[in-house]
Amino acid sequence: MKRLIAVVSLGLALAACSSGPTRYIPAMDGDDMGYREQRIEEQRYRVSFRANPDMKAPDVEGMALRRAAELTIQNGYQWFQVVSRMTDVVGGGQSGGGPTIGIGGGTGSYGSSLGVGLGFNLGGDSRQFESTLEILMGRGVKPSDPSAYDAYSVARQYQP
Repeated sequence: MKRLIAVVSLGLALAACSSGPTRYIPAMDGDDMGYREQRIEEQRYRVSFRANPDMKAPDVEGMALRRAAELTIQNGYQWFQVVSRMTDVVGGGQSGGGPTIGIGGGTGSYGSSLGVGLGFNLGGDSRQFESTLEILMGRGVKPSDPSAYDAYSVARQYQP
């Protein structure tokens, strides 16, 4: 019984380590967590942020807005307008989850047998959430359009 408890504990510990918490860092390649940006024109960028399932869609978009604000300030602009936005689920999938029970039986030359098995799905959720914004940067008075943001206010709001 102690061996069974040790094996189950080890399995749970390994499952917990498989996808760590999302951090606000640059993504190194296309499948990595973090932010990335692509310059489209002088004042226009595509900004995205990808996160593990520990972060919900509104928070993922908030991190994309944070990067858009930082990028706007770094390029000497004061405000940015979100021209288009999309938040999507990418990668893996969510496993069925929960315990499973299997029952089997058989007969042979030594008699009949019945077996019951209990399994636990430790696969977890491998989905990633990604928010992509196309932004247009500007100087001077921020437009009154609700899709326009003051870069300094957004940068302060989403600081860690």
